[in-house]
Amino acid sequence: MAKSLKVRDLTLRDGQQSLFATRMKQANIDVLLPLYRDAKFYIMEVWGGAVPDSVMRYLGESPWDRLRECSKAMKGISLLSALSRGRNLFGYVPYPDYVLEGFYKEAIKNGLNVMRIFDALNDINNIKGSIRMINELGGIADAAVCYTVDPKDEAPAAQPAKKKGFFARLFGGGDEPAPAAPEKIFTDEYFVEKAKEMEQLGAKMVTLKDMAGLVNPSRIFTLMPKLKQALKVPVDFHTHCTPGYGLASVLTAIIKGVDIVDTNIWWFGGGSAAPAIELVWIFCQKLGIELEVNMDAVAKIRKELKDARKALADFDLNKNNWPKDFDEAYAAMPAEINAEFDRAIAAATENREADLLDACHKIEAYFGFPKPNELVKNAEVPGGMYSNMVANLRQLGAEDVLNEAMALIPKVRRDAGLVPLVTPTSQIVGSQAVALALDRRKGAADYTNKNNQFVALVKGEYGKTPVEVDPAFREKIAGTPVETPYDVNSYRKPANPELAEFGGVQLAQNDEEYLLLQLLPAVATGFLKNKRKAEFEAAKAAAPAEAPKAEAKAETKAADAITGPTLKAPMGGTVIEILVKPGDTVKVGQNVIVYEAMKMENDLASDMEGTVKRLLVAENDVMATDQPIIEFE
Repeated sequence: MAKSLKVRDLTLRDGQQSLFATRMKQANIDVLLPLYRDAKFYIMEVWGGAVPDSVMRYLGESPWDRLRECSKAMKGISLLSALSRGRNLFGYVPYPDYVLEGFYKEAIKNGLNVMRIFDALNDINNIKGSIRMINELGGIADAAVCYTVDPKDEAPAAQPAKKKGFFARLFGGGDEPAPAAPEKIFTDEYFVEKAKEMEQLGAKMVTLKDMAGLVNPSRIFTLMPKLKQALKVPVDFHTHCTPGYGLASVLTAIIKGVDIVDTNIWWFGGGSAAPAIELVWIFCQKLGIELEVNMDAVAKIRKELKDARKALADFDLNKNNWPKDFDEAYAAMPAEINAEFDRAIAAATENREADLLDACHKIEAYFGFPKPNELVKNAEVPGGMYSNMVANLRQLGAEDVLNEAMALIPKVRRDAGLVPLVTPTSQIVGSQAVALALDRRKGAADYTNKNNQFVALVKGEYGKTPVEVDPAFREKIAGTPVETPYDVNSYRKPANPELAEFGGVQLAQNDEEYLLLQLLPAVATGFLKNKRKAEFEAAKAAAPAEAPKAEAKAETKAADAITGPTLKAPMGGTVIEILVKPGDTVKVGQNVIVYEAMKMENDLASDMEGTVKRLLVAENDVMATDQPIIEFE
């Protein structure tokens, strides 16, 4: 058993992503950073994941500014880490190596130390380039193997042998053999072999990344010792509490010798996030393990985080069910709850999972953390995926479809090759499950509406899936039965246009802004246009006042009533590109609009033939589900 334990704090990245859909503003983070200096966490995760997308999309802030501010405040006290999706970087599509290298180089230059690199398919080919680049650029490559499980409903109990029919008995005799149970894919050996490959490629640490909180304590009891025995580099354990395993599995990992655990500070812990460090601290005290953190400083951060959480109320999945104040609850903790900590330790040591889970759930209930989420547990989805689905559906005004979409996630996952659910596959599968639910509501065939990334995933462009995709399904979705890898030559550099309306300046003004365009073209375009607009208006306000010019009075009139047939939006979202214009003849199945919904890019094909009379939306417009978007003659 380890005598000391290092901690990676996730509060400012994964914690807020899992609980509050990554809506934490820089101003709230700036208040916390001086306090983090005294806490002296081994690693602080502050960047990557959904941060680059969300801070531009929802907060109008620069991802680069966020990283620089964290680095400037921490002054090298804690290692700063980010989460990279391998070839998908911080986005949702594969990128060429030069885009990855540009981002890694700029990130390390701006203060990043550790890059946790994973691939959503556990395809080693998709991370080896990133490991090499990070090491060569002077960073620390932390490779993560994504934990997932075999589907529960695809492992039936062995059935008795079936008797052959009359003619078979007459001519052949004997019994028919019972159908074999499906082969287990995600065994301990599967994860250990992936981890060993990562170490051989140059990973300086390896993380078991349980993004959905599906790894139960009994599994950690067998898996963690195998990882420790197979690897020479430190092992980190990352999990979530959503299905109810998180705290118990972290305790088991500590007892079985893990080097680093991922936690959040109280108000940002538990629920859909990783366990709270305060509960881990209690366990470590009882185990005689030194937790390498200044808990007095953590208490000061905890006090400020309460206000930060209040500011995130609109995105708080548990805004009416907060945990108790830790200091008050710990001071008043009754003897029977203290005894549950001891019972949990004994049960974890002896691998008595039922007792361990019961004790941990009683501890969490006393402190006021949410009960296990059975919906998420059954759908086997990550906490961040769940909170983002809720936030995105709320924004689209379609929250009522959540339960139907969650129930369809296992089907979509199996159809796509049994992919682990972690960004980007979690976002792709989640978005496609929503589309599938809407298809069924409208009486349409499954997969009538497909997001472009789902098509690419099934086609093979994201890499090798753990299980082969059915060729017939691939042909239905992607138009070919043959697995087709991503062609880096197909990547198109985004344009960097001049903005005449803002004085003719270019949209991206420097390398770091252009990198944002390469990463997330639609989101970065909106963010950078708003930035250029603000700069233009500020310069205009500072210039000497000009005499007002007479302007022609614009003629206004009410929009003409719609009289022709219309094409409607199948799902709400933002219009990225319009592919037709008035007067064009459109055929059935022709793509007419590209739009973004739930962070996924979608092609909208026309379901009718005719001549375009007028466009009812413009690029960058936000459209609602079933809103008319094109009128035909």
